[in-house]
Amino acid sequence: MDEMTNINDLSPDPAMTPVVGLLHAMVDYNDERLIRLVKDMSAEELQFKGPAHDVNSTAQLLRHISVVLLHWVFRLQSQEVPAGYTEKYGPMFDADGKLPLIPDLTIQTWLQEHSSIREMFRSVCLSLQDHDLERVVPYENGEGAVIRWSLFHIADHCRHHYAHIVYLRRTYSEQFKG
Repeated sequence: MDEMTNINDLSPDPAMTPVVGLLHAMVDYNDERLIRLVKDMSAEELQFKGPAHDVNSTAQLLRHISVVLLHWVFRLQSQEVPAGYTEKYGPMFDADGKLPLIPDLTIQTWLQEHSSIREMFRSVCLSLQDHDLERVVPYENGEGAVIRWSLFHIADHCRHHYAHIVYLRRTYSEQFKG
């Protein structure tokens, strides 16, 4: 076999139990990928809403990813998000059920905010044991969610919006650079 120059893998946190660590590593991997994608974005590109100005901007999507992660930090502990966090980061959705506009968000601000929320999430995961993964926590609309599914869902949610941001980067580049 030819020598491989890059090996892709997940890196579970050794301070976490095996399955919790693996699920946390999925979330962490997707977050790191997202950060690499957006870390050099200009303010104009961050606010770009597609060629027809009719889709969520990267700024909206990034804040949404962070706010959703923040909600999970508290859901995983069967708690409500304290009002101070909602005041600081805004709601998940505006009064019309859409992602709130974030006209003044910079990449540096988002990176700092998201890093803080990621650390809160890591702390929650450090408190979980593999046997906790079967516990049900509050989700949405009166539904519950098993913690194991919840951790997978968090990773999947980030990956879903990563694809939207890739589309925005490509169309922005075609429209303004190409």
